[in-house]
Amino acid sequence: MWEWTSRYLNKWLLVSGAIGMCMSLTQVVRADTLETLIMPGKVIQGHAKFESDCNQCHTVFKKDDQSVKCLDCHKEINADVKNKQGYHGRLKSGPNAGCKTCHTDHKGRNADIIKFDPQTFNHEMTDYPLKHRHTAVACNGCHVPKKKYREAPSTCVSCHRKQSPHGEGMGKLSDKCESCHSEQGWKVVNFDHDKTKYVLTGKHKTTLCVACHANERYAKTPMDCFSCHRLNDVHAGTNGKECKKCHGTGSWKKMTFDHDTDTDFPLTGKHADISCRDCHKEDAFKVKLKTTCISCHKNDDVHKGQNGTKCESCHGTRDWKKSKFDHDKTKFKLRGKHKDAACGACHKGDPYKVKVSIECYACHQFDDAHHGQQGKQCQNCHNEFGWRQKVRFDHDVTHFPLIGLHAVTPCEECHLSTSYKDTETTCNGCHAKDDEHKGKLGIDCQLCHNPNGWKIWRFDHNKQAEFKIDGAHEKVHCYGCHREAVKAIPHSSRDCIACHRLDDIHNGQFGPRCEQCHTTKSFKDIQQFKR
Repeated sequence: MWEWTSRYLNKWLLVSGAIGMCMSLTQVVRADTLETLIMPGKVIQGHAKFESDCNQCHTVFKKDDQSVKCLDCHKEINADVKNKQGYHGRLKSGPNAGCKTCHTDHKGRNADIIKFDPQTFNHEMTDYPLKHRHTAVACNGCHVPKKKYREAPSTCVSCHRKQSPHGEGMGKLSDKCESCHSEQGWKVVNFDHDKTKYVLTGKHKTTLCVACHANERYAKTPMDCFSCHRLNDVHAGTNGKECKKCHGTGSWKKMTFDHDTDTDFPLTGKHADISCRDCHKEDAFKVKLKTTCISCHKNDDVHKGQNGTKCESCHGTRDWKKSKFDHDKTKFKLRGKHKDAACGACHKGDPYKVKVSIECYACHQFDDAHHGQQGKQCQNCHNEFGWRQKVRFDHDVTHFPLIGLHAVTPCEECHLSTSYKDTETTCNGCHAKDDEHKGKLGIDCQLCHNPNGWKIWRFDHNKQAEFKIDGAHEKVHCYGCHREAVKAIPHSSRDCIACHRLDDIHNGQFGPRCEQCHTTKSFKDIQQFKR
């Protein structure tokens, strides 16, 4: 009994002593907490200010929250992870692996928890992969000591400004070395001049850059021809400064200016052989010349003005002696047989005073074989090569469009004369002789047939007529009811007695409504009488 009491008393004293010790420690070390007492070791110097507050980095019973708390403090890394950029944003393990996988703390104030090795670091995991000559540059060539690696500049000019021979001559491109150069070396230029406002063509493609960009001046380089080629101007400025209006970048001798298309005065005949200065005594693009013949050839007019001033009406540019009036320059161009017609055939008086109508009917009224039925617009069907040559007419715009076999039928099959409006448009009008029904089914052929062929027909008596065919009627031939030739199917009585009066064995005693007792199957088929 005493032994048990003694053992219990010893345990009670031990526990009481431990509690008393803890209470005394709490009073002596006020800054430390229970967590601090059980902490595995000192944190690094950068985290020292949080050492007394474990909740800054840890959540009780939630180990997974530790990485979240890390990223809450390290906001730049947090942004990289979310945007999948930078070193941490490209890690295949991702943020779910936890920051402590690579960075463990509580190793002491001077512990290295980053363990960065410049020799093994893969720069491809960053936002600035090293290429070509950059792979041989030492780290401290870009990364300044005591600054974060992410703070290293990423633009060419930030490192190579002093190496640029261009100065400020590049204008907006002064800070954009990558527009022309790459990491392969300064001499490897990949600038695409075609993306500028001045695309290089012709000989400009092989011209050295310094020929236009003297003293490394690229901004505000003149883009007009005259600024560079003033000394090449054989016209001495008489043709102005717009060289590109006549010349291209291929060669000075190869003219791009086409007098025939770029002006209102095409050069033909002898005009094509004369020198520009024979007509253009001054700047051709400022001083406009008159384009009338008489303005240049007044002294050559042997008519002394008697035939007016329109020399071009009779003469060409090849020779004065060869008179040729070009009718194609008028409102009525001569085509086909009109070319061979004598001028007097149309022009009965002075051609400059008496106007001649250009309508076909004005001259060809007496040639109209249609006697006015087709109107006066002869050109809708005919042309100048002959009344019967290449006649064009769209029958589909008439009241009788050509479809089926009609589309391949020769015109004269239906049009027996040139009076086209008198042509019959009904089927029976042309095909009365083809009617094997001999008029028993009327003359409205289109009710059953179509233009694709007589044998291609369809007629639904139950839908298109007022008499439904059923029973014994289905075996009766059409001519069984339609016996005589008619122009239209008559709307006669549909009563049974109308056709079966001779079949009435009752001699009319039961009236004309046979269907009250009989069906269409057979007269012997009796149904219950219906009142």
